[in-house]
Amino acid sequence: VYPLLRKDDIPRLMTMTANLDIGDRIVFWAKQFIGTPYDPDPLGEYVRRGVIVSDERVDCMYLVFRSVELALSSTPQEAIEEALYRRFFIRGIVKDGKVVNYDQRYKYAMDMILSNKWGRDVTGELGHAVYIDGSRRWDRQLILPKENADEWMKNLKSGDIIYFVKDVKKRVVGEIIGHMGIIENDGGTIYLIHASGLKKKGTKGRVKREKLSSYLKRTNFIGVKITRF
Repeated sequence: VYPLLRKDDIPRLMTMTANLDIGDRIVFWAKQFIGTPYDPDPLGEYVRRGVIVSDERVDCMYLVFRSVELALSSTPQEAIEEALYRRFFIRGIVKDGKVVNYDQRYKYAMDMILSNKWGRDVTGELGHAVYIDGSRRWDRQLILPKENADEWMKNLKSGDIIYFVKDVKKRVVGEIIGHMGIIENDGGTIYLIHASGLKKKGTKGRVKREKLSSYLKRTNFIGVKITRF
């Protein structure tokens, strides 16, 4: 499988987008992955292989990771440095070309949100937010309820990271967030760019762009959290 985003194109695309706002840069890089096959490995192919860059197949977390890292960087190497800082509780360690401490990465989206490395949590600023029960080591959490989506959706900006919150009764291992993606505000129409698929062998998902309202209607998430750079 060859990545749709070719390694040799990255420096040119970085130069081309250098003057865009950070939010627009995040959207630009997320769009480069549209059509890329979904990574069904439960661990994440990049984690299993011990690599930072694994653009051939992506899951929802890797898409967010890589889009932000590329958007914050002016060279491919700088994007790798961003990844070593942002994907881990402290910092990623590379030995002999392999990441050796992926066990210290953010496995759960809640840890990403609380780290402030993935933007500031603006959930409570965008509309009428409500608290839901916490889980594991996380306290109760403020979310924007799905039923109020018409109110808060208009306040989303391009480059926002959106985290979809599971029904408390449907948590499997105490996880609060079940999916994530990148927001694009295209003249007031809100789109979700996300790696859509299931962590099962033989499933054929891909990165797609679709209206956020359509995605919310067809899924069982109860609301969202938002971070913003």
